[in-house]
Amino acid sequence: MTQLDVMYRYGAPPVEAAMMALGRIREVYGIRNLTFNEAEKTVRIEYDATRLTEPIVHQLLRRSGLDVVERVSLIPPKPAPEPVAAPTAS
Repeated sequence: MTQLDVMYRYGAPPVEAAMMALGRIREVYGIRNLTFNEAEKTVRIEYDATRLTEPIVHQLLRRSGLDVVERVSLIPPKPAPEPVAAPTAS
């Protein structure tokens, strides 16, 4: 079993029908967990990569009625290097 996580940002908050459909996604063989962050408008899905692929997970979310806007990287961006001060001529 290979566990992977994928995160998506959604636009409009899910309506009741979409929430019911999202609840049924948890019954799909291979979906391990769904976690919503309402403040950031993201949903994180843990799934078994030996059973499902990322495009299938994305399709399941779209078919549920969730307004998926974009995939969010789970790897934080590297911080920009601090500029080095040029030596001053004396």
